[in-house]
This record gives sequence, C-alpha cells and structure tokens, in this order.
Amino acid sequence: MPVQSDNPVSQQAHARRPHHVRTVWGLVLLAGLALPYLAYWWVNLVTTERLRAAGAQRLEVYATSLENLLDKYDLVPRMLELERDVVGLLEKPGDEDLRNSVNEYLEGLNQKAGSSNIYIVNLQGRTQAASNWRSKDSFVGDDVNFRPYIRNALRGHPGGFYGVGTTSLEPGYFYAHGIYKNGRMLGVAAIKVSIESQQLSWAQGADKVALVDPNGVVFLTSASAWKFKTLRPLPASVRAELAQTRQYHEQALPSLTLAHDEPLSNGTRLLAIRDGNGGLSNAPPRMLAQTRSLAPRDWTFIYLSDLSTARGNARVAFLFALLAYGFLVLLFLYWRQRVQSKEDMQHAYDNLERMVDERTASLARMTQDLSKEVDVRRQAEQQLHITQNELFQAGKMAVLGQMSASITHELNQPLTALRTMSDNAVLLFERGRLDDVRNNLKTISQVVARMGTITGKLKSFARKSNAELAAVSIHTSISNALVLVERRLQLDKVSFQLTIDQADIYALCDSNRLEQVLLNLMTNALDSMAGSPVRQLRLDVNSTPERVFIRVSDSGPGLSDEARARLFEPFYTSKPQGEGLGLGLAISEQIIRDFGGSLRAEKQTEQAGAGACFVIELKAAQET
Repeated sequence: MPVQSDNPVSQQAHARRPHHVRTVWGLVLLAGLALPYLAYWWVNLVTTERLRAAGAQRLEVYATSLENLLDKYDLVPRMLELERDVVGLLEKPGDEDLRNSVNEYLEGLNQKAGSSNIYIVNLQGRTQAASNWRSKDSFVGDDVNFRPYIRNALRGHPGGFYGVGTTSLEPGYFYAHGIYKNGRMLGVAAIKVSIESQQLSWAQGADKVALVDPNGVVFLTSASAWKFKTLRPLPASVRAELAQTRQYHEQALPSLTLAHDEPLSNGTRLLAIRDGNGGLSNAPPRMLAQTRSLAPRDWTFIYLSDLSTARGNARVAFLFALLAYGFLVLLFLYWRQRVQSKEDMQHAYDNLERMVDERTASLARMTQDLSKEVDVRRQAEQQLHITQNELFQAGKMAVLGQMSASITHELNQPLTALRTMSDNAVLLFERGRLDDVRNNLKTISQVVARMGTITGKLKSFARKSNAELAAVSIHTSISNALVLVERRLQLDKVSFQLTIDQADIYALCDSNRLEQVLLNLMTNALDSMAGSPVRQLRLDVNSTPERVFIRVSDSGPGLSDEARARLFEPFYTSKPQGEGLGLGLAISEQIIRDFGGSLRAEKQTEQAGAGACFVIELKAAQET
C-alpha cells in the first residue's frame, strides 16, 4: 500500500517533477532538430567553398589557354606588311600574276599557321587575295567593309572580332591590321582563327562553362543548348547593330530564362538557367556562378558549378547527424533503463524467490495429486482390460449358448448309438459272437473319438485366451471354427465353399480370438440366410507380403443402409428380439483392431449376389 507524505515541500517537488521532465525532453528534442540542420549548413558551406575554389582554378586555366591561343595569331597580320608581293598587289590591284602569287603565298601560310583563312583587303574594303582562293566560297572580290574589325583597321585601330562567316557560315575569331608603306596605309591584312575546339575541353561532369560577348550573347559554351543565346533580352538598337555587322549572321539569338538569380556574399551568384525555349516542365538546378573578364576583348567567362554534390553531402551529413543524435539518445535511454532495471530486477528477484518457494510447494502438491491420479488411471486401465477380456469371454459364451441346440443334438445321437451298441455287445457276447462284439467295440471307439473332438473344440473355444500375438495358421483357425458350425450347416442345408490362394497363410494375431471372430461372422451369416431360398456360405483367403485378407460372404438379403451405418455400434442388432444382444460385431471389431488390423463390410458385386460380405484384414506373419 503506498505511503502518503504529509510534507508540503515534498508534495510540491513531486508536483514540479513532471514539468521539469517535459522541459528537459523539449530541450532534447530541439537539440535533436537543430544539430542535423547545423551539420547540413556547415557541410553545404564547406563543400560549396571547395567547388568555388575548384571552379575559379579551372576558370583561370580556360581563360589563360584561350588568351595564349589568340595572342599566338595576333602577329600573323603584322607579318604580312613585310611581304613585298602583298604590298605590290595593293599598289597594283590589276596585276593578276601578282594576285595569284599572293594567293598561293597566303594558302601556304594558312596551312602552316593552322588558321581558317587569311586574306588581304584594299582601302575600299574589297578582298584582293585570300588563302581560300581555290574554293567556290573564295573571299576574293567580296566586300567586307561592313565588318567592324575591317572598318576599325582602316581607321588605324587594329583589333579582333568574333563572328560567324557570311560566306562559310563557320564562326571564328578575326584579326585585322593595317598594311603601311612609308607611313601610308595601303590596305588591311585579316586572319580568321577557329576557337570552337576550346569549348570541347570545358566539359567537367555536370559543370558548365560559357563565354559571353559584351552584349550578353553566349558564343562559346560547354552546354550546346546555350550557344548563340543571350543571358538577357537584347534591346532593339543592339539587334539592329548586330544585323548590320552580321556578327552572328542569321542566328535568332533567343534569350535564356533565369529561373533563379541570387547574389552571394563572396561575389558569386546562385543561378538556375532554363533553355532558350523557356520550358517549365522541369525545375532547373541551381548552380554556383563565377565570372572572369578577358580584357581587352571585353569578353566574360562564366563557370557554373553543379551544387548537387554539395547538397548530397549536406543531406548525408544531415542524416548522419540525425542518426548519431538518435543513437546517443537511445544510448542514454538504454543506460537509464539499465539503472532502473537494476533496481527493478533486485525487487523482482526478491519477489521471484518468494514466488519460487510458493510455486515449489504448489508443484509438490500437484506432483502428489498427479501420482495419485496416475495410480487411479492405471487401475482403471487394468480394470478396463479385465472388463474387455470378460466381455470377449461373454461373447464366446453367448455364441455357445446360441449353438447349444445343435451341439446337444450332435452329442445325443452318439450317446444313443453308444447305448444301443453296448446292449448289443452284451447280447452278442452271451451268444458267443465275438467277431460282432469286436466290430461293435470298434464303432463305439470311433463314436467316442468323434464326441471327444467336439468337446475338445468346445473346451478350446471356451477357454480364456492370452493377449500375446503370434503367427497363426489361417487354415487351422477356419477348420477349428467350422467344427462348431458343421452340424448347423448340415441342418440348415447351407453349401460351404473355402478358397485359399496358398497351402496355408499365417497372420499376426491370437488363434482363439480369431476363431471367435470367424465363428461370430459365420453364425451371423447362417442367421441371415434362414429365410433365403439359396443358402451359400463362402470364405475367401488371399494375402500380400504385408497383409492377409479373409472375406466371409453369404447369399442372404444383405445389409440395409441403417444397418451399414450402425454396423459396429454396441447393442444394435437387426435380429428379432431375444435372438441377439448386438455385441457380436462390436466385440469382433475390437478384437481385430487389437491385432493391428481392421474389420469392415463390403458391398457384394452383382456376380457374387446381394448378400453381406465382411472383410478381416490382418498383418501377415511368417510361419514359426
């Protein structure tokens, strides 16, 4: 019974305890939520910074590589000013021989330099000679005065220009430098270099690289879907200028859609770029954008780092922190449970000792009760066994009682014959007829032997049998049973037929009880054929290596459906009242079951007649 404390301080402390527990567990829950998010933020920050550093390094490498390539070709137009044939052609534009010589020279120089094309333009902006003079798309005779790099070079401002070729439709970088003689400009030398191969080395997994001109047009990129698209919509004036210079020829220059643009504190940006069609079916991933300017060309390199790795690492860190925190909480709960369990176990151990003592005493009492019950059941089984044997014996006596009339008649006839022949023997002896006396005495001996056989079979049948099973001759058991019904077969005029598939067959059973079953079945068959015009009793014996089958069939009316359903039910009989107890088949079925066999009724076939047929199935045995 719990003890209530009368101390008010103790009661207040007990009342405050649940509130304190809730507060502590609330703080634990908040820490459990904050720690994974802190791990996510820190790992994302560190991984993003590593991506930024790697992107900046790659951006510097790409920019340096492109600048080195462009600087290598910057000297080629300047060198043409030193070639006398080039200067001579600008001075004498009508000299075809000189033009062919310059064309061949430019063709060879273009092959050595690895450039796309080299050509010479006069002061009117018309091409005088070109390295592609042999092709059908030759620049010779073309008016290129609309190109900004040509106009600037004619004004004395040499420089470069990226654009799409109006003749070949191939993009490239153009250099232009004035050709002077004695301080007077004669024309312009130009060279076209393909820089498309640079973008092939820019692909780095999911990262993307783009090179943008001053107007925001992406002209080199590792993402092919972005090429010749703009980072922002172009004003009409810029589009008009690009159309005039034909820098990108007939490209439509659609704009890319920025789904997200967020500046970061370290000078980078978070960008999410859709393709130029502005598709909204899938949300584009956010990428870390870094830029680098390429002066003096006023180009801008953009490197976009894929943040999926950083976010994946951050998610892993989040899950790890969550699991680690959960593990620590479970470890704490486990320790707390161990401490509590230790106290509970001690208390349970004390209770268990008490319960064990109580249960031991209870089990001792139960053991005594069970021992008594076992003894009672053993005695009951012994009494049941004795009762069964008595029942079997009673069944034998009942059969003998039913057969008493025929047995009495069987014995009265020999007794009458014995009396007559004894009297005759005395008279014959007195008259001296010794031979007749000897014959009478022989006959008397045979009659006595016959009576001895009958009484011997009755004695053997009536005795109590033991419960031991042995190999029993089926032929002998049938013969012994037939002795007791032989007289009735004669009186009732019943034909008997025995069919056995071997000289003799042995079964595992008790001979006396088997004879009781056979006698019971044959007596029932004789009773059933009392009113039948045809009376035939048949026994068929056959065997397999494991089983022995004995069929007892008659030509009587057979079994009704009710009789077949209640065949082995005790005290059920189809005979008239006073002619049977209804125990014969029940006892027979129990006897055969004790042998490990079975007794059943089978339906007769049309060829065998409509009578009853009982089958005894026993275990086969070897002759001993």
